Amino acid sequence: MTVYIDPPNWPGHGRMWSHLVSDTSFEELHVFAGALGCPRRAFERDHYDLPSHRYADAVRAGAVEIGSKELVRRITRAGLRRPKGRPAA
Repeated sequence: MTVYIDPPNWPGHGRMWSHLVSDTSFEELHVFAGALGCPRRAFERDHYDLPSHRYADAVRAGAVEIGSKELVRRITRAGLRRPKGRPAA
């Protein structure tokens, strides 16, 4: 059971954002994100958007820091990648 987070390199709404993912299941991801206090509306297709000021909280809670490309590789390999334009399974 592992949840991953990439660096907060993604701009939006005047902030920088990270992506929080699981390579096991969406259920695991929802439980982890819920324990951090992330609202369900922060879930987008296959990840949670996490503002940069919450990055350290996620790491302290057990999220493993990895690069963005590796993050995408892992969720793709796990069959959990849901790119824009593809319907959710």
